[in-house]
Amino acid sequence: MPVYRDEAVVLRTHKLGEADRIVTLLTRQHGKVRAVAKGVRRTASKFGARLEPFMVADVQLYEGRSLDIITQAESLGSYGALITADYPSYTAASVMVETADKLTESEGSLQQYLLLVGALRSLSRREHGAGLTLDSYLLRALSMAGWAPSFQDCARCGTVGDHSAMVVQLGGIVCDNCAPPGSPRLDGATIALLSALLTGDWDHAASTAERTQAQATGVVAAYTQFHLERGLRSLEHVSK
Repeated sequence: MPVYRDEAVVLRTHKLGEADRIVTLLTRQHGKVRAVAKGVRRTASKFGARLEPFMVADVQLYEGRSLDIITQAESLGSYGALITADYPSYTAASVMVETADKLTESEGSLQQYLLLVGALRSLSRREHGAGLTLDSYLLRALSMAGWAPSFQDCARCGTVGDHSAMVVQLGGIVCDNCAPPGSPRLDGATIALLSALLTGDWDHAASTAERTQAQATGVVAAYTQFHLERGLRSLEHVSK
């Protein structure tokens, strides 16, 4: 059976038998992989802690009939313990890995892998607020998946201008002519924050008021849930 090696981030794990685990990995080169880590739940396991959610590892696997088998794991990013020690970071990371799991359902993506690893690293280092990091990750991940929102020109007709109607079903901000009756309106500060989160303008994002950040979070959550048909179970647990 062929042996291969790759970098991977652990998305989730499930118990298997008395000592094994099924580990779902998003790899750099092989997309999403489900593999068995034998004996990983024993205290004497050499790589148990390296295969926990949010960890990034260099793994060696060999192909099995239904599930691959992990034979080696060396830590590349020990983010798990740092993230789980902070509840807002933990809930944000939980949404991130669930999103990555859903967005790579049919095929992997190097861009999605790199984005997730970067977001988890940022969370572990507390570089930005957990909520801002999550919102930025969700907007970028959806954009990479083909659902890039528009926060400037009308998402429906392309009309340039200062628009305020937000319609997630139409792809973002729309002009008055395209906005359905009763469409929610966003103020300029919230629209500017959403644009900053999408482009990575952290200086602007960090300087915004909490009320503006909260409104932007609501927009991002609605946009994400609409495009991920089954929704995100972990999103309801995000620390506000």
